[in-house]
Amino acid sequence: METEVIVQNVSMEFERAKDVPDSMKELLIKKLKGTYRPETFKALDNISFTVKKGEVAGIIGTNGSGKSTLLKIISGALIPSSGRVYVDRKKVHLLTLGTGFDPELTGKENVYLNGAMIGYTKSFLDQKYKEIVKFAELDGFMDTKVKNFSSGMVSRLGFAIATAGDSPEILILDEVLSVGDMFFRKKSEERIKKMIHGGSTVLIVSHSTSVIRNNCTKAIWIEKGKLKACGNPDVVCDTYEKMGK
Repeated sequence: METEVIVQNVSMEFERAKDVPDSMKELLIKKLKGTYRPETFKALDNISFTVKKGEVAGIIGTNGSGKSTLLKIISGALIPSSGRVYVDRKKVHLLTLGTGFDPELTGKENVYLNGAMIGYTKSFLDQKYKEIVKFAELDGFMDTKVKNFSSGMVSRLGFAIATAGDSPEILILDEVLSVGDMFFRKKSEERIKKMIHGGSTVLIVSHSTSVIRNNCTKAIWIEKGKLKACGNPDVVCDTYEKMGK
């Protein structure tokens, strides 16, 4: 089976301040005095794994373990400090909710703005507009500025826009199966399952072991930047859950 994604010895380091300055003025003074001492934080530490064509790989781990950072590196949004990722990025679609929205624009205007950022044409959005609004359950709100939307409304609209197109060859999902209320989550899971079973190679980040067990053929556990386990979803999730007991 063809390998679609190769993550090879990937590490990612960021600089962060030990004592965060309270203002830009304080930061400037500290830099001029030479007392600003950032420390290096290793978000990912020598991560390696592969994902084969048609596999659904679930990435799990506690908050701050580097899961979203890893997805951004795979999609090309970030360049790793060391290591390599081998993937055809023309095939990749990264789905993260709520990014690319302008709070001062209306819901309707944001459909076209966000859709354009994903790569949809205006004619495609014209054709899909009513379907997007219906799926997001926002009929009657689309002429309202997004800054007046609840976080749930923004998430529903972001999900409806991002999943309006055909299934990409490589689909990367960052915590998208936790949007909205119970009923919308069920509806969103059904749509994602259709995309998954449409033949895409999929990487899913989730805090939910049930999402990983129910949807994935492989699980990857990253904890505090380190790869802890990779393999059968039930086995990996069992090990992960035991950690929290």
